[in-house]
Amino acid sequence: MAGQIVAAVDGSKPATAALEWAADDARRRGAALRIVHVREAWAHEYPFHAVEGFAQSYSEFCEGVLAAAAARAREIAPGLETTTELVEGTVVETLRARSADADALVVGSRGMGGFSGLLLGSVGLGLAGHAQVPVVVVRKPHRDDYHEVVVGFDGSPHSEAALQFAFEEARTRHGRVHAVYAWEMPTFSPFAVGYGTALQEVFDNERRAARLRLAPWRDKHPDVPLVESAVCGHPVPALADASLVADLVVVGSRGLGGVRGALIGSVGHAVLHRAHCPVAVVRPRDGEH
Repeated sequence: MAGQIVAAVDGSKPATAALEWAADDARRRGAALRIVHVREAWAHEYPFHAVEGFAQSYSEFCEGVLAAAAARAREIAPGLETTTELVEGTVVETLRARSADADALVVGSRGMGGFSGLLLGSVGLGLAGHAQVPVVVVRKPHRDDYHEVVVGFDGSPHSEAALQFAFEEARTRHGRVHAVYAWEMPTFSPFAVGYGTALQEVFDNERRAARLRLAPWRDKHPDVPLVESAVCGHPVPALADASLVADLVVVGSRGLGGVRGALIGSVGHAVLHRAHCPVAVVRPRDGEH
């Protein structure tokens, strides 16, 4: 496997955690790592440009961020092909453009300007579901290896793209895919009796549906173990619980119930806030949906 992983850095702790995750992922994939720092245009606007020495100090800071990130990447993955890039522009739009040909874009959950109480900053939220490539959002260093990748699946094109990415990640980890298929309980009359048999049939049918929908993926990826969970209820709590013993949670940017025009659905948004491990948000490539 080859390709390129792009990591966005700004010197913050979440960005450093994202860099470490990206370097490790690139090492497993046999891919190159491109480290990008975006220098925002406000640095050239009044009154900053009028302060003596500011421009030089800011440039030195940006170069230092990239140098430190590259050094850390080499510590994690000696021999990894690594390049750095200092780009000027708006952060979200610049990262979208610079990652267009990559296998994945990895960012921290919050940057240097983030409020301490927020779990997800504007950059992570602005990129998830908007970039053409999978966006991995990393909140903190992830030290444990569970050899499991969790993925939310509902049969939508977005969840199919998520499942494909989950298999790729699980393969590099010599792990398994845990597909969470959530379904809602149908409404029953409060006055009816004898629900036992009907409820059991509903559970059995949904489990069967999960197996049938995932069967082609077992055939497509016979070398990667696949387990499924058919969960009655909202998918977010199920995915959050599963993330406790996972290396990565993968979700589609929108599901079957997504609002047309929305680039990230409510499930993806909630999982980004509630998962206990890094989260990848995946959308189909152009022409796949």
